[in-house]
Amino acid sequence: MLEGCKTAQERWGGVHIIIDRWLEQRRQLLETGIYLRERGDLTPTDTPKIQTFCELLVDYVSAGHFTVYEQLALEAKEFHDDGAAKLLRELLPLIDTSTEVAIEFNDKYDTKEHCNAQLEALPFSLQALAVVMAERFQYEDQLIKELHEAHSEKSV
Repeated sequence: MLEGCKTAQERWGGVHIIIDRWLEQRRQLLETGIYLRERGDLTPTDTPKIQTFCELLVDYVSAGHFTVYEQLALEAKEFHDDGAAKLLRELLPLIDTSTEVAIEFNDKYDTKEHCNAQLEALPFSLQALAVVMAERFQYEDQLIKELHEAHSEKSV
């Protein structure tokens, strides 16, 4: 029994690290977004910060899709949790919609030229993105709570 516990901890303990790292990326993304929103009138000198925000945004959504959700799906499969797999299938399309909005935002502001050409629209774009990302964060938090935390309790 102890051996089974060690195996589960070894197998799924790394998921905690992945999720922690991902949530740290979220924190950095939020801090940078808040800085830009509170900055007010943005000028071309703000372009590097805007580009950093775009990089953080793409890194965050990519980590979700290519690492975190994948790990949560593996946990659901490993624990034969049909309810968790169903939740994942329900929420991923909703999350995908926000990914499209994030990529569109990135494409609009990712380069100095793109950014400087559309600085006046940036506050509106940031506000629209903030609404979509807040909804995404709720879905992601639900996935973590329902999938990973439930499986963590079973593996102990």
